[in-house]
Formats: sequence, structure tokens, C-alpha cells
Amino acid sequence: QVQLVESGGGLVEPGGSLRLSCAASGIIFSFAAMGWYRQAPGKQRELVAAITSGGRTHYADSVKGRFTISRDNAKNTVYLQMNSLKPEDTAVYYCNKDPYLSSWGQGTQVTVSS
Repeated sequence: QVQLVESGGGLVEPGGSLRLSCAASGIIFSFAAMGWYRQAPGKQRELVAAITSGGRTHYADSVKGRFTISRDNAKNTVYLQMNSLKPEDTAVYYCNKDPYLSSWGQGTQVTVSS
């Protein structure tokens, strides 16, 4: 059974930083490409960052240069370092495989507001 547990969200002012974590179980993590997705109110869920099993990364244009995805295979954990946050980054953030599985975690809310 796949379990994805996201954490690290919160309320931050514009320009601030947050680090999200996602602990995964039920998958062969070290072989899995992983992604961070987000869903803002009234919008579709979108992939914002991905990392292959070999460590290659890909970012959506909207976050390039501000967000960094990384992984720790020993801990079955994927991270998202978010810097220079903007109000438009406000969303619920989820991790999943890339491409995603049908099972999602509860997500973690990120709110960027002054």
C-alpha cells in the first residue's frame, strides 16, 4: 500500500522560504522518479518539480530558479526547498511519483501572504 506523507507547509510572507518534506512508503523509492505537485483553489493540480532516480531535476517555468527538489533514498524522502515565495505559490502541495499514481497523500498547505 502506497503512503505519501507531506509536511512542512505553513504561512509565510512574500519573499520568505519553506522546506517541504515527503516520506514515501509502499514503493521502491530509490528506483522511482518523484514529483512535487500543487493545487491552488479553482485550479488544476500541476507538477512543479520532478527528480529522477538518478537525480536529474526538472522544474515548471513558474518556479525555476526559486524552488529546488532533492531526495534522500536512505530515508525514502523527497524535499522541496522553496525560496523567494510569491502569493501565487499559495496552494496545497503534494508529492507523488512522476508520472503520478492514483493514490495521493493529504498534502500540505502553503500560504504566502503579508
